[in-house]
Order: sequence, then C-alpha cells, then structure tokens
Amino acid sequence: MQAIILAAGMGKRLKALTAHNTKCMIEVNGITLIERTLSQLDTLGLNRIIIVAGYEGDKLKTFVGDLNVLTPIEYVDNPDYDKTNNIYSLSLAKDYLLEDDTLLLESDIIFEDGVLESLLEDSRPTLALVDKYESWMDGTVVKLDSEDNITAFIPGKQFQFSDIPSYYKTVNIYKFSQEFSRTHYVPFLDAYSKALGNNEYYEQVLRVITLLDDSTVKAKRLEGQRWYEIDDLQDLDIAETIFAKDAPAKLQAMYSRYGGYWRYPKLIDFCYLVNPYYPPQRLLDEMKANFETLLCQYPSGLRVNSLLAGKTFGVDQNHIVVGNGAAELIKELMGGFSGKVGSIKPTFEEYPNRLPEERYLSFIPDNEDLRYSAQDIMTFFDDSGIEALVLINPDNPTGNYLPKPGCLKLAQWCLERNIAFILDESFVDFADDPDVSMIHDEILERYKNLIVVKSISKSHGVPGARLGVLASANHALIDSLKKSMAIWNINSFGEFYLQIAEKYKADYQEALERLRRERVRLIDGINAIAGLRALPSQANYLLVKLSGSVPARDLAAKLLNDHNILIKDLTPKEPFDDGNYIRVAIRDSSDNDKLLLALKEALTELNG
Repeated sequence: MQAIILAAGMGKRLKALTAHNTKCMIEVNGITLIERTLSQLDTLGLNRIIIVAGYEGDKLKTFVGDLNVLTPIEYVDNPDYDKTNNIYSLSLAKDYLLEDDTLLLESDIIFEDGVLESLLEDSRPTLALVDKYESWMDGTVVKLDSEDNITAFIPGKQFQFSDIPSYYKTVNIYKFSQEFSRTHYVPFLDAYSKALGNNEYYEQVLRVITLLDDSTVKAKRLEGQRWYEIDDLQDLDIAETIFAKDAPAKLQAMYSRYGGYWRYPKLIDFCYLVNPYYPPQRLLDEMKANFETLLCQYPSGLRVNSLLAGKTFGVDQNHIVVGNGAAELIKELMGGFSGKVGSIKPTFEEYPNRLPEERYLSFIPDNEDLRYSAQDIMTFFDDSGIEALVLINPDNPTGNYLPKPGCLKLAQWCLERNIAFILDESFVDFADDPDVSMIHDEILERYKNLIVVKSISKSHGVPGARLGVLASANHALIDSLKKSMAIWNINSFGEFYLQIAEKYKADYQEALERLRRERVRLIDGINAIAGLRALPSQANYLLVKLSGSVPARDLAAKLLNDHNILIKDLTPKEPFDDGNYIRVAIRDSSDNDKLLLALKEALTELNG
C-alpha cells in the first residue's frame, strides 16, 4: 500500500497565509497540515508516499525533508498548477496508481487519528470515505444504497437542497486497489482528460465510472470521526476549534465564538439560552414561504417597527423601540449614563461591560443560594448615590426571581430618589407567575423612571432574528434612542416575525408551560447526581453548584470533548472565583436526558 497526496494548489482564498507557502503548510494550532498528515501516514507501514507538488514546491520539499518521516517520500512536479485543476495533478501520478494499492488524499484536509486505519482495515478493495451531509460542507456529494454502493456522484452545480437527507459528502480520501486503477480509473482518467481537458476534478472520473459500473466503488461511512476541509480563513478558524490541542483549549475556543454553533451540527448547546419549545413548525413554515420576498426587499424603518412592537406587547408605539437584539439597546442605553450604576452580582455582563469598573456598584447576596429580595436591594443601595439601578429578572445566571410586587416596590423606591430603574425581562416569561411583565402603558406612565428591556430572542427561541425591545414612558429617552439608531436596524426577517407573532400566542403559552414542567424535571435529575446541586430557578437555565473536588472547568471541558455538550463554566466570574459553578440551559427532554447521562459519566471518570 502507498499514499498519494495532491498538494499542488495555490490556496488563494487563504490570502496572506499562502502568499509564500503552499496550502498544506498552513498551521492548525501550531502544526502544519502536511506535517500532521505525514505523521498519520507514517504509522501505517506504507511502501512509500508520493506528493504531487506545484505552487511553492521547493519550499514544501525542504520543509518535508526536515521532518522525521520514516516512510520513503517521492515527488511528482506539476509545473502548470496555476492553469489546471487536481485532475491534472493526479494524471501526472497515474503510473504510481498502476504499481500498488493506493490511499489518495488531498492536502487541505484535517482528520482525526484512526480514519486512515479504518480504511485499511476494511476488506473492500476500493472505497470512497464519506460522511453524512451537514450544512458546513461544500463540493461533491453522493447517494448510497443499503449495501454502500455509490449510486450517484453529484457535483455542486447539481446539488438539490430538497435531497439533503439522502446526501453524503465525499471526504476526499479514497482507497484504490491496484486492479481498480488498472482496469477502471486510469483508463477513464486518460479518456476524460483527453475529452474535457485538465481544468477538471478527479472526482468527475469516479462519477463517470459509477454511471457505468455500480458496484466497483463502495462507500466507507464515517461514524462520528472528526474531519474538516480548509479552503479559507473561516474554515481554518473552525478547524482550530475542532482540533484544539486539548479539551480545555477546545472549550475556550468554543466560548470565544459567542455563538454560530450551527457550524457544529453535532454540538448540543446548553450554554446559550433560548426557548426549546418555540417557535412552532407552522410559524417556521410561514417564514419559509415568505423567504424570497424577505430576502430581496428592504425592511421598514424604525417608526414602523416600533408600531409593530407596540402591537405585539400591547403598548403605545411611542413607549417602545426595537433593537437588533437587546444587546444593541443595552449599548445605547448604558452610554447615556455618566454617574454610578448599581446592580447585583452575579448578573448578565452586557450591562457592566458597558461602563468603567469604577462606575459600577455591585450588591453580592451573602447566602448559599445567592437569593435576594427587593428589600435587600433597597437596603444595600440606600444613600449610595447611584444614577441607575439594573435588575435582571429572573437574574442570569442565578435564576433568582422577584415577583411583580417587588419590582413595583423597587420602581417606586427609585422614582422617589430620581434613580433610573432598568428592568431586564428577557427571561420573565418563563416564571410561574401568570402576570409578570412590567411592559404596560399604565405602569410605564406611573413610573417614568422605569426602563424595561426584553430580548425576544431568548424567550421566543429566535436568536438568529436578533430582536429586542426597550419600553419606557420617558419620551426624551425613547426619542434619543431612536435618533441614535440606524433607520434599518433590524432586517426583514425580524420585522416579519414581529408582524406574525401575535397569531401564535396560544402556541407560545403552551411552549412556556412545557418549559416550566421540564425545568422541574431537570432540577430533580441534576439533584439526584452526587456532587451536584441545582439552585431554584424561574428562568430557562439552572445554576448548578459542584460540591465535590472536580473543578467546573474540567467538567465543562470533558462534556465538550467527550460528549459534544457545551455548558457554561462560571468559575472565573465574580463572585464565583472562590466557588465551583456551572450554568446549563433547559432544552427539550431528549437533550436534557443526554445531559444528565453525560454529567453522571463525566463526574464518575473525573472522580477516578
């Protein structure tokens, strides 16, 4: 058995990283692709490795020559790398294909150890490595039958989104038997190149072969093994997360992304907080039915969207402003204060992060469950000289909740002291109380110092729509916010969601009830695990204290690395620097069961 690596391409989409180096010499977490691939091949006992070089070929040869690779390496030069595609690179190495069984690889792929061994251990002589299609994949896909026969090679131009459930992506790693190369591949390669030229792809030859012979090339399905194809800088960034050097580094890399986890389809996200039971399928279908119109036309301006938000929340349009997520509103709001701002810690950090540390005064509850009341807040901040008070209700990450009478009491207390009361209700819909929100014209008019912020993304389960609202009867504040924002600060998808949301109120209430029931079940499940205690919560997340010797960071890293489950490690955050806490979102029952099982297994292993 031998290996052929196609490494002649220029990798232009990687820009500066390939300005003076070939594509396979880019580094993923400090190790070049070619070094990693050669080290994996070197363990297989191959007769030789053939590298087809082109762009910056001399640099590649020098670099490889300095590596400690025991397998003999030979080179084939492609002088026309800038005018041809990989079918030409492989045609230059076709004589090697005729001399031995071959592993064929492209040089821009990173894959975990064991992938190549699985190909060699498979008794079938000619195999195409494939993986179930996912949204991040690009290029040629195939269809398979129940016996792993490739029934169709489908190039990108013929890709049908409606057929995605039946698609598998070629990983661009193949095993060719010498006999297959002699009787099928090389003759068809010669004929294809002669007919269509050298600016084609070698997989097109396999496509022709499968059209004529439906049993020669079999598929080898990956079973969860990691791999990634690196074509541009975003691919490189994702690959560095997937193939981080160790579990803690992978966890930190994932945290630093702040979302975008749809690029990791196997990941179960217990870190970011949404409604697992909403929106309903009918709402999604309605948005899909209007997709083309929404994509191709301008959204309405800020005035119209305030009107929509007013209708949705039952308040005067002059009392409400819509933001590109609550984060946009928080940024604009906090920039308007010049004095001290009070808040509870721990809390949602978007507010304190908008001010210098010396202007933020924090109340930290002095009890095991980090509970507090309206009276606790008033007592602490009395005579403190704060200009504004921020309360997240329920609070994040503790889940502590003040019922509406307590919030009204705080609003009155702040009004008497000329303190702006910023009440963030992003999670309040999940509370057990039937009447919880302060977004009512009567309340806003009574307490003109009251500013209510709400993230629609979190409670409605539509974070991709980036929707938030701010409500207040302080007309000067509302007018100022509207003037400071772009006229089109939300897109057509967000506007359309506001337009149709009212039709689905019954579905929304049902989703909230399901979440409340699941919250009770998850709390009980976590508390049944030795070493864990879930604090009481009225939100769609739980603060969990680890009472044993396992650090929260180690638990979070192990869950991500071994189970593809992402939770929030809170140890670095005040006042958790002397504690041991995690936060987990409440997802649907199936995912929550996976979390409970993974927590048990991880803690058992970490405890030895």
